[in-house]
This record gives sequence, C-alpha cells and structure tokens, in this order.
Amino acid sequence: MHGDGGDKRSAAEWIVRTLSEAGHVAYFAGGCVRDELLGLRPKDYDVATDARPDVIERLFARTRAVGKSFGVMLVSVPRSRAKDDAGNGIVVEVATFRREHGYSDKRRPDAVSFCDARSDAFRRDFTVNALFIDPLDKREHERGRVIDYVGGVEDLHRRVLRAVGDPDARLAEDHLRALRAARIASRLGFTIDPATADAVRRHARQLSGVSRERIGEEVRRMLAGEGRGRALELLHRLGLDGPVLEEESLEGAMVDRVGRLPPDAPFGAALAAWAACREEFRLGAEGNGADKAPGPFDLQPLAHRLNAQREGIVRRYRRALCLSNDERDELAGILECLTDVILRWQGLGIAGRKRLAARREFSPAIEVCRIWSTDVARLVSGEVEEMAAARGGCVPIPW
Repeated sequence: MHGDGGDKRSAAEWIVRTLSEAGHVAYFAGGCVRDELLGLRPKDYDVATDARPDVIERLFARTRAVGKSFGVMLVSVPRSRAKDDAGNGIVVEVATFRREHGYSDKRRPDAVSFCDARSDAFRRDFTVNALFIDPLDKREHERGRVIDYVGGVEDLHRRVLRAVGDPDARLAEDHLRALRAARIASRLGFTIDPATADAVRRHARQLSGVSRERIGEEVRRMLAGEGRGRALELLHRLGLDGPVLEEESLEGAMVDRVGRLPPDAPFGAALAAWAACREEFRLGAEGNGADKAPGPFDLQPLAHRLNAQREGIVRRYRRALCLSNDERDELAGILECLTDVILRWQGLGIAGRKRLAARREFSPAIEVCRIWSTDVARLVSGEVEEMAAARGGCVPIPW
C-alpha cells in the first residue's frame, strides 16, 4: 500500500466508523497503535472487529479474503474516501477478534474461534503489539481512546519488549517470534524483558524448524536502515545467529560495528559486513592474535580468510537465508571487491584499478572496508576520484 499516514488513517477510520454504525465493535490494532503512541508514522493501519467475515463482506463493496477461516479480510476503501499516491483507493486489513488453538506446524493455529477484544489481545505476541485504539472516541485524546488489556502502554513508556503472558507459550506458538523479538527491539531501541529474553534463548534452536524463506525475510528487515548493528548484536547475544545462519553461534563477535554502514547501504553490504565480523572472530578464536594486547588492526589476515572462504560463505548464506540469485551475486561481488581492495589495489595498474572501481559492488565494498579502516577506505576513494578527474570513466556505479 502507498499513500501518506493521514490517508491510511482516514481509510481505516472510515472502516471503523462503518462497522460501528452497523452495531459492531471495531478498533485500530497492532503495530499501527504502537507506532502512533511512540510518535512514529505507521506504515499501515489494521482494523480488528467483532464482525464476522461474512458481515464484513456485506458491509463493504470490495473485499478479498486472505485468510477467511482465520477471520482476515482485505477491504478496499473507495477513492472518494481516501487515495494513495497514485490516486487509487487504499486497502486495509480487517480481522475478526479471535482466539487461536494449537500450533502443530509452529506457525499457524490449527483452529480459531471468534471472541472479544480482550481475548484477542492475549493471543498476540508482545504487549506493545497488543494495544487497540478506538479512533471514534476522542474524549481522552484526538487520536482516540487507547485500550490496553496487557500492560502494553507501561511497557512502551519503559521501552521494554515483553511477551504477552507466558513467554515460553508465546514463542512455542510460532518459533519465528524469537527472531521477531530481536528485530522489533532493535528497530524501536527497546530492551527485551529478562523473562522474554531467557525464553528466546531457550527457543533459539527451534528456529531450525522454521522455513528458510521466513527467516530470510526477517533478516532482510533487520538489516535495513540504522538499527542493523543493534539487531545483529541482539541476535548473537540471544544465541539466534547460529540457527539463523545454520552455523555455530558466535556470541563474542563484534557485529554491532555493522551499524557503522550508511543507512542506505544495500542488503548485500550488510551481509558482507556480518560475514566479515564472524570471520574476524574465528581468526581470533584460532589463536591469530586473540590473546595478544590490542593494537592497530591488520586487514590482510581477514582479507585472506574472506578470499579463501568466500564461496563457502556465499553458498551457506544463500541456503540459510533463501537468497535470490541477485542477492547471492551481490554478496559474492562485494566480498570479492573488498578483498581485492585490501590485497590487490596497491599492485594494480591504472587499467586494473579502473575496472575494479567501475564494478557495481565497489562502492558498497568500500563502505564495508571503512568499518575496519577509515584510512584504507579514504585512500582508495581518493585515488579513484583522482583517476576519474584526470582520465574520466572511472566513477563507481552508485548503489
């Protein structure tokens, strides 16, 4: 969906009003409520209601079932009510309040039963995602009345991510929630409640039963933007990194430095930096300087290791994260450019440097290099600029 936050809110409020006028309870629900209360612009607005799917179909002209047996419908709001950036109507997810029963596949409930808002709140993952807003009741605030059955408002104020009810039960329902906890906490800058964090550690190995597609999508979202270093730090501290990558967990790896990448750095750059952090840790664990007094970091041992391990890293990460062909090629290209910059740049002639600098992966590789050595990155970038100014045709392709 597109359109600004006001358009989406207006569209969702129109749905709530229509349901209310038909005698039903309806609220904004989930992440949009959390984000509004934090002063953030919600990406989307979802509506939860006591109206059953067949009632929703009767009340709205254009609907589409995306999980009718679970009570989930998409409602198209007419353009006369709200428009997206292209002038089209906005689509809002509308879900019937529900309880969920049994999770044989550790992902979806075996069955649902429809219920009231309170019971619906208690089946959700984290308290900050289990809040509702009645946008029509503006007596307390112009945004509407906040409805909190689980202590989510207090957790928002404390900036704590806490599971609803028993954290082990919530994580057992969907093992991906362990990974989602790290993503949400890092994105919002929250700490994870100790009991919830302990449960995540206990359930970490259960990620092996989650599809690689779902894990890969969570990792893509984690590595987007400024919170990526914090996200990876949480993954490693909670023992999630091993199950995510189908490798051993490396709790001591200094992965927070991935956060030094520019916010717009591509996914492949973040993956390459993560891989380099892990290989750096392995170098130390093998006795290559791990027990020595800290000193200036020599990039060449890491570059040699990445060069030797590159094919294996790309192959493992592709399988573990279900990377597309383009993502695989981007990761491989950035790792290759990174090692070429460190190991070969000084020995290359003008033609060789121009070919390397013209590669699409060169600019993100320089940003990965900058994490470890601003001097090397600055030197190479400066020489590229000089070549471009003197001879032309040597400007790296931007990402």
